Amino acid sequence: MGNSLKAIVAFVPSDECQKYLLEDLEEMPVDKMVDLSGRQLRRLPLHICSFRELVKLYLSDNNLNHLPPELEQLQNLQILALDFNNFKALPLVVCTLKQLCILYLGNNKLCSLPLELRLLRNLRTLWIESNCLQCLPEVVCELSLLKTLHAGSNALRTLPTQLRCLQELRTIWLSGNLLSEFPPVLLDMPFLEVIDVDRNSIRFFPSLAHLPGLKLVIYDHNPCRNAPKVAKGVRRVGRWSEESPEPRKRSGAVIEITLDEKPSPPPAAKPEPE
Repeated sequence: MGNSLKAIVAFVPSDECQKYLLEDLEEMPVDKMVDLSGRQLRRLPLHICSFRELVKLYLSDNNLNHLPPELEQLQNLQILALDFNNFKALPLVVCTLKQLCILYLGNNKLCSLPLELRLLRNLRTLWIESNCLQCLPEVVCELSLLKTLHAGSNALRTLPTQLRCLQELRTIWLSGNLLSEFPPVLLDMPFLEVIDVDRNSIRFFPSLAHLPGLKLVIYDHNPCRNAPKVAKGVRRVGRWSEESPEPRKRSGAVIEITLDEKPSPPPAAKPEPE
């Protein structure tokens, strides 16, 4: 079915048309995964909510702006992908899915996250990149098992001090925000392994040499005048990353090294729960 036809059919709310978009998905697949990405859906077909053993549900790249309360029936769901939709607020029914490990909310229109998000005690990966967040919602700091936080391409200027409570956090992606200084709270998080502050407005980097868990720091595309000092064996991606922390001049010119090898997985590469 062509995308043009899907787009036309998606405007018709009848059950027959919605069934047509699902391409005859009547029973839960054996692998307990349903992928409805890119189907031009404007509402989630209710019969999907009857697949009570469902573990993975991908709804990326549709036209969704709400979810039915019947979604609460999917209490075995571990992965939910809602990225590339039209959500202005996270449907509260998502916060009832207590087994969720991975939640994709990127590329929507979210300005905040509900306090009920704290109920997702098993959440380990949260993608909220490319939304309208001007500050990191403090409720994120209550997700005690969170290991990966992708909050790039928002309008963040600071990070809450409560973030240091996330002692399981290993990777934080903050590229493409409005940070004018390196977030001080990250200096108090020795368990971090990957820090990405690419494409911000940071002019000075403090030493990160005291962070024993650090393996990779990405700081490219900042107007900085120094590279962050790191411990031996830590990889840096940014200018002067292979030189001394201060720029080395040759013939009056500053040697800049910029590596275009940021290891952030594309939205389509969905990691599996651990």
